[in-house]
Amino acid sequence: MRRKAPVRGQVSRAALRSAAVVLALAAWPVAAQQFSFSSIRVEGNARIPTGTILTQAGIGSGQALGAGALNDAAQRIRQTGLFESVDVVPQGSTLVIRVVEYPTITRIAFEGNRSKKDAELAALVQSLPRHVFNPATAEADVAAITAAYAESGRVNAVVTPAIIRHNDNRVDLVFQIAEGGVSEVERITFVGNRSFGNYRLRNVLETRQAGLLRAIISRDTFSPDRINADRQMLTDFYRSRGFADFTVQNIDVELTQDRGGYLVTYNIQEGQRFTFGNVGVTSDLPEVDAAAFRQVVHLRSGERYSPVKIEQDIARIERLATRLGLNFVRVEPRITRNDRDLQLNVEFALVRGDRIFVERIDIEGNATTQDRVIRNQFTTVEGDPFNPREIRESAERIRALGYFANADVNARQGSAPDQVVIDVDVVEQPTGSLSFGANFSSDNGVSLLASFAERNFMGRGQTLNFDLSTGQQNRVLSFNFAEPNFLGRDLRFGVALEYRTTDSDYALYDTETFRFSPSLAFPVSENGRLSVYYAVDFGDIKDVDLAASDIIQNEALAGGIWTQSVGYTYTWDTRRTGIDPNTGFVLRFGQEFGVGDASFVKTTALASAETRVWGENVTLRATLEGGLLDYNEGSSRVTDRFFMGSRVMRGFEPGGIGPRDAATDDALGGNAYAVLRLESEFPLGLPEEYGITGGAFIDYGSLWNVGETGGVSVLYNDFTPRTIAGVSLFWKTPIGPLRFNFTTPLDVQDEDRPRSFDLTIATSF
Repeated sequence: MRRKAPVRGQVSRAALRSAAVVLALAAWPVAAQQFSFSSIRVEGNARIPTGTILTQAGIGSGQALGAGALNDAAQRIRQTGLFESVDVVPQGSTLVIRVVEYPTITRIAFEGNRSKKDAELAALVQSLPRHVFNPATAEADVAAITAAYAESGRVNAVVTPAIIRHNDNRVDLVFQIAEGGVSEVERITFVGNRSFGNYRLRNVLETRQAGLLRAIISRDTFSPDRINADRQMLTDFYRSRGFADFTVQNIDVELTQDRGGYLVTYNIQEGQRFTFGNVGVTSDLPEVDAAAFRQVVHLRSGERYSPVKIEQDIARIERLATRLGLNFVRVEPRITRNDRDLQLNVEFALVRGDRIFVERIDIEGNATTQDRVIRNQFTTVEGDPFNPREIRESAERIRALGYFANADVNARQGSAPDQVVIDVDVVEQPTGSLSFGANFSSDNGVSLLASFAERNFMGRGQTLNFDLSTGQQNRVLSFNFAEPNFLGRDLRFGVALEYRTTDSDYALYDTETFRFSPSLAFPVSENGRLSVYYAVDFGDIKDVDLAASDIIQNEALAGGIWTQSVGYTYTWDTRRTGIDPNTGFVLRFGQEFGVGDASFVKTTALASAETRVWGENVTLRATLEGGLLDYNEGSSRVTDRFFMGSRVMRGFEPGGIGPRDAATDDALGGNAYAVLRLESEFPLGLPEEYGITGGAFIDYGSLWNVGETGGVSVLYNDFTPRTIAGVSLFWKTPIGPLRFNFTTPLDVQDEDRPRSFDLTIATSF
């Protein structure tokens, strides 16, 4: 390989030659600075036609010229960017223009890049193979590459352009890169925060401090764009909690002395915390009765101020106006301050909006995703009145799909002043995954996993999941498919299939079960959703040991049994709308009804609440869960009854709680269970970038009622409560959240099987 010549040297020599020509012309006597040439000769050009050079020079034969005009001609030729040097030399009646052409680039290469691929860097540079080399363009390419490395945290990266010369005035352009190390965010601090501690505020931000797992966490890399996004996230956090005047005054970013890390300081001004005062609805339109809209306003006096709540009420009022056929009615929130009582009075004024219609919706960038998937996120169609709020909400729904790395939704004027065109520009990202991994839980041991998942199947917005798990005690094959916009409506159609076999260490029998269930789910209120389904089940009890309970042996004599059922599940979840940013409620109630030969009712219910206290540093959770299986004809089998694993009640081995055969000590499961779980999660004083927090919990519950016993003596067949207390260690890792539970029994029965430790861990590789 030939010696690489630095690009900067090329530029310096050309500049020196240009300066020499200017000085030579300037040194001629004034009387000799008028020239007239009968001919012009161009020398040194091989690729660039002589006519092109003469055109750029702008000099004609016989034209009277001064030294300044000759210098201007040389400058015009240089500005084409095609020549390394240009000399304009008078020789008697002939003007000689000598040029040295810039070489042609044969190829562009990158050396020393490890963290970025050649293709990624090639997309940044403007220099191109088979084009003329230009030092100014090469320097701009250096700046672009350096900026890309700085964006990924490598602020010490050094990029040097060099050329390798070949015959025929051709060169290779090589960018020599010394990447340097990643400059991480070593510390994030806050100045001016009184209501929330640094720990809580750091958890609001997307950027993380460099911690224990810095080698595999990218969010601790300094990124100016991420810092700007964090500014907005911090503002939204405070204002949603009543701080209407909150501002980020400035963000100080400093490099450490070794330039290996950043120190980021947010200087903030919290202001006072406000609540809502008077809330009302008025109308500036004679045909609109404001009283009809007051019923949909959820804001109440005394509630903590939040702009999110105002936006939600505006959306409710506008939706009601649309249902009433009142087009072009807009809601204008008029807020007045009461600084003495720290209240904000809100008046929702119904005003006349501009008479603008949606001409069309243009979608670009979706090579895979079908247009209808994106259009389904709009409540507006062509010809509808234009509502900016609905367009913004549609944009958020498009981004929430998770199909696109970027999604921009903008409105522009259409073919007439009263028409707008909605432009949707998306950048698609991968939505499928194929993984192989391992799973460990204290209940089921180690399992090997294979999983295929696609969130945007065939670009139709459908989800498809296929999972295979085989372990020490069970094998599971599951398939799930869902269409979220069935029949073009907000109706989710799903199909679920699961096949499971068990070979449990804690039971003297094996089981084989199968379930096929199509379902439909749809919203029934702002926070409520209803799912209805049909199910076909198969259950079989096999390989029963002779020492097993007579109850289980009798149940196994029936062989494999097919059952059919229909059911529903209602869910009410305030986390969908964020009624309170610190508190969330989830209610779930479902029933399944056996049809055909089986006649049973299976009821399950769950009520859960979560809130943050003490500066939002401590999370408190309370969950009440229960179930009841009632057979009108016949009796349940061990494959039908409830078993409480560690997910439902902690501190017991599988089958370690509930009714047991008094003679064989076999766990029989139960037709009823109820559990109350109380727990907390709190910081341990460790750096939050480690992702380690602590917790404490207490579980109180029972599993009971086997049903028909056939005369077999059964222990704990009635409601017999147990109480377990413990502490937890939570660790948020890139491979998933880990939870370590250390438990101690406070009130258990003699034949129960408590467990002092359990761990759940899941990973893929």
